[in-house]
Amino acid sequence: MNDTQRISVVINTYNAEQHLKAVIEAVKDFDEIVICDMESTDETLNIARSYGCKIVTFPKGNLRIVEPARQFAIDKASSPWVLVVDADEIVPAELRHYLYNMVKQSTCPDAIAIPRKNYFMGRMMHSSYPDYIVRFLRRDKCTWPPIIHSSPKVEGRILKIPASRMDLAFEHLANDSVADIIRKNNTYSDYEVPRRRKKNYGFLALFYRPLFRFFKSYFIKRGCLDGIPGLIHAVLDADYQFYIVAKLLEEKQNKQG
Repeated sequence: MNDTQRISVVINTYNAEQHLKAVIEAVKDFDEIVICDMESTDETLNIARSYGCKIVTFPKGNLRIVEPARQFAIDKASSPWVLVVDADEIVPAELRHYLYNMVKQSTCPDAIAIPRKNYFMGRMMHSSYPDYIVRFLRRDKCTWPPIIHSSPKVEGRILKIPASRMDLAFEHLANDSVADIIRKNNTYSDYEVPRRRKKNYGFLALFYRPLFRFFKSYFIKRGCLDGIPGLIHAVLDADYQFYIVAKLLEEKQNKQG
């Protein structure tokens, strides 16, 4: 393999000991593993050292999201290609083979959007698949905005792996509880407010945005096939939209005095 076909795996971490061994085991056959740690206080760094990972530090400060550290981590990789993996995602061996075959081709795109399997109450959610994430990148063709839920900006062509190729999908191990999702909805909606200010939502948005999100999650994206977990997950999706609109309206009311 020549140097132009090397792939670095980049993993951003903060107190990520729960799944990190399994995550690193799944990517240990790539050319390099870069752990970008945000000052963990658990066993994260010891686990990373035991696998010989390259470790860099990004100061956590008051950050509650990972995006500000994404570009920093990518810049620390030494390969021309990077696969960005969260500390609770498993990369299947089939995906590794697929990516190395892709970089050997002259027609290889500049980035690849990879499907991801998400779990809730112990089962994969139809409503959350394929959940495409742009995570495989030509390092010199991408920049990652430091904004919550942002995707990298890519100068070039992006290929989507077909959703039917479930064997190539990331396995998301989070399996968040209801309490976890409620907490994240509150945290993430705080960061969404500055992004949505130009929308100028009115009173009716408190109803139609959550209702549409529920309909999309439960019916359009087939959450109805997931039984009670699918129903609860759809309600929590709607809840997130309600939080965002409610916080925007609260902000508007406060400014009006």
